[in-house]
Amino acid sequence: MLRPRKMIYFELSVFKSDIDIVLEYFGKKGAIHFPKTENNSDKSKINRIKHIIDRLKATAVYIGISLENIDVITDEVKIPEENEEIRTNDICFLAEKTKETQIKLEQERQRLREALHETQSFSKMNVSFSDLDQLSYLTLRIGRLDSKGQAELRRNIGDRALIISLDNATEGDSQGRILAAASRKGRFTLDSQLKKVSFEAIAFPKDLKGIPSDMIKGLEQQLETVEDELEKTNIEKEKYCYGVEKEIRKLIPSWKMALIMEELKSGFTTTENLFHFTGWIPVDMAEEVSGELMELTSGRVAIKSFLPEEVPAIKEGKDKVPVKVKHGVFVKGFESVVFSYGAPVYGTIDPTPLVAFFFTLLFGIMFGDIGHGFTLFFAGLLICKGPNSLKRFSKFGIPLVSIGISSMFFGIIFGAVFTNERILIAPVRALSFAITGNPVDRLVPIMPLAEMGGSLMKLLYFFGFTVSIGIIIISIGLLINIINRCILKKYEEAFFSKTGLAGIAIFWYAVFIAVRTVFFGGSFEYYDLAGLFIPILCIFFGPVIWRIITRKKPVLEHGLMTFIMEGFVELLETVSTYVSNTVSFLRVGAFALSHTVLSFIVFTFYEMLMHQGNAATSIGAVLIMIFGNALIVLLEGMIVAIQVMRLQYYEFFNKFFVETGVEFSPFRFNTKKL
Repeated sequence: MLRPRKMIYFELSVFKSDIDIVLEYFGKKGAIHFPKTENNSDKSKINRIKHIIDRLKATAVYIGISLENIDVITDEVKIPEENEEIRTNDICFLAEKTKETQIKLEQERQRLREALHETQSFSKMNVSFSDLDQLSYLTLRIGRLDSKGQAELRRNIGDRALIISLDNATEGDSQGRILAAASRKGRFTLDSQLKKVSFEAIAFPKDLKGIPSDMIKGLEQQLETVEDELEKTNIEKEKYCYGVEKEIRKLIPSWKMALIMEELKSGFTTTENLFHFTGWIPVDMAEEVSGELMELTSGRVAIKSFLPEEVPAIKEGKDKVPVKVKHGVFVKGFESVVFSYGAPVYGTIDPTPLVAFFFTLLFGIMFGDIGHGFTLFFAGLLICKGPNSLKRFSKFGIPLVSIGISSMFFGIIFGAVFTNERILIAPVRALSFAITGNPVDRLVPIMPLAEMGGSLMKLLYFFGFTVSIGIIIISIGLLINIINRCILKKYEEAFFSKTGLAGIAIFWYAVFIAVRTVFFGGSFEYYDLAGLFIPILCIFFGPVIWRIITRKKPVLEHGLMTFIMEGFVELLETVSTYVSNTVSFLRVGAFALSHTVLSFIVFTFYEMLMHQGNAATSIGAVLIMIFGNALIVLLEGMIVAIQVMRLQYYEFFNKFFVETGVEFSPFRFNTKKL
């Protein structure tokens, strides 16, 4: 199919009570392309739904549910009903309350652990904290100080204060705890000396009475109680998770669907009771969609349809009809090659089938080897039919299968199997003898080896063959452009441009002269001047001729000098473009030769080592064969693919992709079958 699917423009009026089920239908059907609209409505409802989704996801994270693919909208998902919003709030509120309780308990546990740790440090003091705090004749300081600091403090303080070690520094705690006591008069001296040794003061534990050793048991009991409560909370959390996990997995995609639809509705025109919106639908789906909408709404929907040429925005050139193509399995695999460059304009020729054929052909010529081709074929087959983990590479499956088959086909012609050019000699000799009566080692030898008599002629013929393919591809691109320009009623470009009828006439006549001269020994004749200069004059004077035909004035739109300069530039560009485009296809032969040479080198090294006759060299030969072929498949295969893409883009697409269309992008939820 060389033309995109025909499209029709729908105008729909839907009651507000039905809009959700209509949009849910379209989101799962994937049948309508909505034009871009501005969002001018109140966003309060959108923000409310976003808040609900954020709360649900936070709840999922809290109870240990993975967020991966959690918002994928399956075919079973429905928009949330009123009671589901109440249930959503209940689920989130309970989770948030449980989380808050858990955090408070964890903070209390940490506080008690620290208090217990500090109190255990004071266990050697058989004095109550209340008594220590009420002493009026002593200055007491409790804190942390390492052993070196303690020694220095004792030297400096002498008998002016008492230093008592409450414990020793332990691993992970670089400072031991001390009690420093001095008279009230000696407070200034004590504080000064403590500051010099970087003493870190510890405040008396609040609300603690009695002897520290008596309080340790009480703190341990409090800590045990908090840990029991925390364990109960965690058990409740696990039970809660088990009870609501399925609901959360159902609610998140449901609210995601509601958010998508609300954002879409915000761009629609509304009245008191109705939503009005428009979109593009493939013609072959229009009757089905209309019938299903009528059935879904019990007839409460108004539908008007228009052909593209009846839509004002299309007639005025303000908008473009979206393009949707329909292909078989083989061609569909190459759609990404075309659409990564640009969508064809609606109504023009779809180049995807041609791209699929040319891509496969050119890759096979440049990568001809049965073994290498089978590797690519098997990789593509594995992606298409293999485990689900490879599905993310699905768009490469069919192209790999196709280029693998092409490489195997040309591998038979070139006589190579995993760089070995001797395996096929016997069967090729038998086949060639049966067909022609003249047995040959290879159907098409590329390398100028001894059996070719040292001549390069066969190699030159092969390069001529690749250039011929290039001429065909360029010509098809030019013909597509001429047809497309006529379809779009841009006749000046169709007939007088460098990629129009005048351009193809120059190109074909130049090829005719080259073929006649090379193969028939001809020479340049006087009538060749007419064959070349008539289309050259059409390109040079094309704008003037067209303005005369269409009776536009002035004839020289931008003046004489501008006309002359633009004409010469256009001619120079025409000649240089066609020459460079044609010569560019020599790279097909060059890469085929480089593939053969690289294979020859790998196989030669393999044979050299195998002929040594010992185990070490035999193992080395096998390794060279394995890694050499792997390098060719991975590295050269990638390079060849890039070159084929380049030839498609620069030598084929630029002949007719002078403007691009809009790809059909239907409103569709992120759905998948369960």
